[in-house]
Amino acid sequence: MRLVKYTAPLWLLLLAACSGGEPPRAAVMVAPAQASADFGNLRVRHNALPTLSLSEAVAREYGVSRNAGTGLVLVAIREVTGDDEIGVEGKVSGVAYDLRGKRQDLAFSTVQVREYSDHLANFAISERDTYRFEITVVAAGRTEAVKFQQNF
Repeated sequence: MRLVKYTAPLWLLLLAACSGGEPPRAAVMVAPAQASADFGNLRVRHNALPTLSLSEAVAREYGVSRNAGTGLVLVAIREVTGDDEIGVEGKVSGVAYDLRGKRQDLAFSTVQVREYSDHLANFAISERDTYRFEITVVAAGRTEAVKFQQNF
C-alpha cells in the first residue's frame, strides 16, 4: 500500500469542496412558522412556549407561574375586518402529545388582557422534546380545528 502525502490538510480540502469555493456568507434569519389559522373572517392565533421564556411582568399579567417543567399554550380568537382584528368570545379545548405519544388534555382558562380575551393552558414539558397540539375552537357559531407542532 502506498501512502500519498497531501500538501493541504484533508479537512481543508473537504471544506473547500463543500463550499464550492464560495466565500462565507452571513447567516440569514429564517421566518418563524405561521402561528395563526384563518377560517373565513375568523382568525385563531396560537403559540406554545416554556413558561420560563415569559418575562415576570407578562407571567404576572396572565397569572402564570414560571417553572422549568411547564409549558404554556396560548390561543387567541379574533374577527378580521379589513386590517383590524377584534376579539371574539369563544371556547377552546385541546390535547398535547409528546414524541412518545403521551397525551395531555389541556384545560384552558380565559384571561382578559386589555380589550382581548385570551385562552391559556399549562402542560408538562420535558427538555428537548417536541409536542403536537390539536386545538378545537368554538366561536361565532362555528367549530374549527387547529393543529400545530412546537419544539422545546
